[in-house]
Amino acid sequence: MTIKQLLDEKAEQYNRTQFIEPDPISIPHKFRSQCDIEISAYLTSIISWGRRPAILKSANRLMEIMDFEPYNFILNAGKPELKKLEHFVYRTFNSGDCLFVVEALKQLYSNFGTMEEVANKYYSDNLSIKDVIQGIRAELLKTPHLERSEKHFANPANGSAAKRTNMFLRWMIRKDDKGVDFGLWKSIPASALMMPLDVHSGNTARSLGLLERKQNDWRAVEELTNRLKKFDSDDPVKYDFALFGAGVFEGGCLLG
Repeated sequence: MTIKQLLDEKAEQYNRTQFIEPDPISIPHKFRSQCDIEISAYLTSIISWGRRPAILKSANRLMEIMDFEPYNFILNAGKPELKKLEHFVYRTFNSGDCLFVVEALKQLYSNFGTMEEVANKYYSDNLSIKDVIQGIRAELLKTPHLERSEKHFANPANGSAAKRTNMFLRWMIRKDDKGVDFGLWKSIPASALMMPLDVHSGNTARSLGLLERKQNDWRAVEELTNRLKKFDSDDPVKYDFALFGAGVFEGGCLLG
């Protein structure tokens, strides 16, 4: 079996709805409208590091605070509603960070209508997902904030792998018949996506000889994505299911 055949098999195995429930993508799957999906997905992605049960617990709590109407909350929450966020903490993401993100999202949605429109604005010039990541970050950081909050917004220009933002973009852009990724954004093709690289997918990729770079940084993201494009140039990030799934559920050992 070739590496491509192995990855195709594993992508098919893990790109299934039965794996939604224990994954952060389960949070936006609670919603139907585009803005609710975008906002719940983005807020979940921001806190998607650490143990997945802890991520889900905190993301669900955040949705509960918002009465499971994140778009309405973002646009219309007054002081009594915002006060409920004052005790929200997930690891280094504290209540001040949370209140800032809520206000930043309010400004973004007031100005653009959807986050898709922000992505389209920054994608159109150079057809670059890197530009999209930096553009979303720039728009959100236009809202006054403490410098400490900036660490929650990955910047590929500084070498960050931007795993959480690439994951969010995969959710929004990829479209297939499996029912996992949403494929809500129509103007950016899946071929433009970059791999959401983390310790699991990185270690699995290295064990398969797909990634030589030792650090999980933006250069590694580019190296791995370019290798995966040789297997499927239209949808290279479908292999995130294979590399991450094998890393989590099989210890990253795909070669026996």
